[in-house]
Amino acid sequence: MSKLTFDCFNKKIFIKSSMEKLYWCWGTSEGICSWFLREAIYTSDGKPRLPENFIQPGDDYIWKWHNWDGKETGKVLQANGTDFLEFTFTGCKVSISLEDHGKAVLLTLRQFEIPTDEENKLNIHHGCSNGWTFWLANLKAYLEHGILLNETEFDLRDIPLSGFEFVNM
Repeated sequence: MSKLTFDCFNKKIFIKSSMEKLYWCWGTSEGICSWFLREAIYTSDGKPRLPENFIQPGDDYIWKWHNWDGKETGKVLQANGTDFLEFTFTGCKVSISLEDHGKAVLLTLRQFEIPTDEENKLNIHHGCSNGWTFWLANLKAYLEHGILLNETEFDLRDIPLSGFEFVNM
């Protein structure tokens, strides 16, 4: 059995969907905005990638969420077009692996190279681990049942600690 540490974590979920649809959900701005983000801009050599086009290694990104005025910027490190992506995220790395299991696809998200100081243990390890748990459940709900669980009707930005207290931010 692997040992749990603060420098990385894995989140796994079976989703009844095709590999192609799951890869589209992660590998295009059109796909990732269908269940996760308010806006995703991918650029290659400073030129925006079309929303329906697959991301490529070396692309830069800007992500914006519902109910949060901030943004995340990063770089696509790997994208093979079928079952694996890796990108920088919050000063760390995140990989998405897809494995066909017949009736469902096993999606494994791994966040790694997390700094292990106390602030990053709380904000990155704990915060991102909780966040990804919700977002992967949201992706499953979206693909299997056509519903989104994240809050888009109510504006939570002016509620103190909303990002820590609301489970569907």
